[in-house]
Amino acid sequence: MNEVEFISEGQRCAAWHLPGTDSELDVGNGRPCVVMAHGFGGTRDSGLLPFARAFAGAGIDVLLFDYRGFGDSAGTPRQRVSFRRHRRDYLAAIEFARALDGVDPDRIALWGTSYGGGHALAVAADDPRVAAVVAQVAAVDGIASLASAVESNGLGFVLKVNFAALRDVARALTGRPPLLVPIVGPPGSVAAMNSPDAVSGMRAFAGPLWRNEFAARELLAIPLNRPITKVGKLQCPVLLQIGEHDAVAPPATLERVARRVGSRAEVCRYPAGHFDVYVEPWLTPNVNDQVAFLRRHLTPTEVGTVEKQ
Repeated sequence: MNEVEFISEGQRCAAWHLPGTDSELDVGNGRPCVVMAHGFGGTRDSGLLPFARAFAGAGIDVLLFDYRGFGDSAGTPRQRVSFRRHRRDYLAAIEFARALDGVDPDRIALWGTSYGGGHALAVAADDPRVAAVVAQVAAVDGIASLASAVESNGLGFVLKVNFAALRDVARALTGRPPLLVPIVGPPGSVAAMNSPDAVSGMRAFAGPLWRNEFAARELLAIPLNRPITKVGKLQCPVLLQIGEHDAVAPPATLERVARRVGSRAEVCRYPAGHFDVYVEPWLTPNVNDQVAFLRRHLTPTEVGTVEKQ
């Protein structure tokens, strides 16, 4: 595993590059590569290495990076969960991955989880060169997520969230540091995720660089983040992994994505919650499904077939 970095809009993004260790897919122009990033406020040291190592063991290079303002990456203000900025970081990561020594630039796959799963879908929809997407318990419709939060927490929750977000906007306008609120919190709290399993679920795999805080202004942007509106443009195979007991990313929204993607979508369902897919007993079957999907669709023959459709 190599420590590397790339530039996104003038700022440094820290990343790990894991070269593929099997030669079966190393043909023609090199090996395929998976570009990976975490979800809402996540860092690369938080439960993602088991996935990355499995891909590398299958002969697929991996570029696993931190968004600007998170983990080891540069960028200010820190802890700003901007879906627009995150997507631009994905674009910069793809450009960097395509130039890596030994990587086939036409066999780049995107991997995202939770909020990052939505990013992967949205970015791939705008880049027809992307060869495949893995979207794990993906957040794809901010409006549906807001409706679910209101149903669980009541209208008073919305008022508390908006008050915190507007306070942070005021701080930004006056040049003060962001007002930080928790990423995960107990039910009813002002947090991005406050399902009953959110705190214990995240703590089960959070790495030392992860911080349970983000700029409150981004709460206002969550309903605007709707990758579901873009998925009809996808031209590559997509693996959609649904937690049937997911209280964060409503399963019904991913079922709608599958219908919109049509024949290019492969769906795996697990009797699990949003945070369960990172840990056993669901980690191993989850990873195995991803490796099998990527090996199927990142062979040169398969990629060429998809491009011709």
